[in-house]
Amino acid sequence: MTSHRKHLVRDLNHFITCYICKGYLIKPTTVTECLHTCCKSCIVQHFEDSNDCPKCGIQVHETNPLEMLRLDNTLEEVIFKLVPGLREKEQQQEIEFWRRNKVKESPDEDGPICKKARVDEDDDVKGDGDYHRSDPQIAICLDCLRNNGQMGENIVKGLMKKFIRCSTRVTVGTIKKFLSLKLKLPSSYELDVLCNGEIMGKDHTMEFIYMTRWRLRGENAVMEYGAIRSRVRS
Repeated sequence: MTSHRKHLVRDLNHFITCYICKGYLIKPTTVTECLHTCCKSCIVQHFEDSNDCPKCGIQVHETNPLEMLRLDNTLEEVIFKLVPGLREKEQQQEIEFWRRNKVKESPDEDGPICKKARVDEDDDVKGDGDYHRSDPQIAICLDCLRNNGQMGENIVKGLMKKFIRCSTRVTVGTIKKFLSLKLKLPSSYELDVLCNGEIMGKDHTMEFIYMTRWRLRGENAVMEYGAIRSRVRS
């Protein structure tokens, strides 16, 4: 009779724990340059201050290291099966986090307002309760439009961090809301988003724009934005 050798979970901890926070990997995300894996939140926060891998020190990308990250859903399922109760504990902590932060947010803001904790409510942006984390992702460069006479005098400034990564299902309307919040634009300003010099409709998705408007395939899509003061009708 073949004997089955039992392994303790702690014997596998080296493979299923995060190098940064030392806890079990939550939403394990792998750096494609060196194949080291960390928690998604840990590695994203690390890349706010550095472009190097936190474990081996290799430069991941010169300007946008987030582009070199890939979620490892298979590893996540393996970890949840190895560690009893981890999935339920993490889900409960996430719900509690959004519930606590709901009180701190202004009701007038359009930011990420506790959508995990209230997925049953009808929001203006439907279907965004999970932030489309499982969707295909696209890297976008949001560049401030230079004055060229097309839109009149552009009164907005450039973002400090102009590279973002989002779902391919995100619409231009959502990008406009994001820019308005980041740039703190008053409602009297009219914001437009352009690709290759063409103003994009608010219902266009990033996937549609990339497939039909962006000419340099294989590179980050560059979106330009600009705003002018809306005319007040008498």
